[in-house]
Amino acid sequence: MSVKISSLTPGILVETRAARVSILPEQGRLSLRARGDFRALSAALGLPLPDIIGRRARNAETEVVRLGPDEWTILSSPAQVAKLIAACASIYEDHPHSLVDISGREVTLLIEGPAAAELLTLGCPRDIETIPVGESRRTVFDGATVVLWRDAIDRFRMDIWNSFAPHLGHLLETGCKELAAELA
Repeated sequence: MSVKISSLTPGILVETRAARVSILPEQGRLSLRARGDFRALSAALGLPLPDIIGRRARNAETEVVRLGPDEWTILSSPAQVAKLIAACASIYEDHPHSLVDISGREVTLLIEGPAAAELLTLGCPRDIETIPVGESRRTVFDGATVVLWRDAIDRFRMDIWNSFAPHLGHLLETGCKELAAELA
């Protein structure tokens, strides 16, 4: 089963014995920039903002990762985005911040399987094994900025800007097939 990545349609892009790469359904995505005391923002969001770069926090509806000293990405269902924006807007006067809806900017690929980490080394200069399960990193993949989420030893999510998705998707598809050929 194959899905053209240029259409950004959720589904399996490629599946081999080495790994499977899928396009995940659209989700709500917010970019938060803030400084100072984060307790009020954490309360508004309903979960603590991680205090270390790469750390993640989640509750039943929302997941957040700290990407920089004053930057977080927040994931939720598309229906939850407006609620999160309203909750943060209600504290803006006392706790200035920037919260931007970037839901339409990116697509997320799911990369999983016994050779998932090895597949990522084809385009990522970072040592994949140093990313702990449950953490995330902003990095590059074949020159494109991505956010890599490590959900398990053999399971990753990669957030890619829509404009880079066809190129990176084809690169992952080719790599997946090459790794499978090595296993044969």
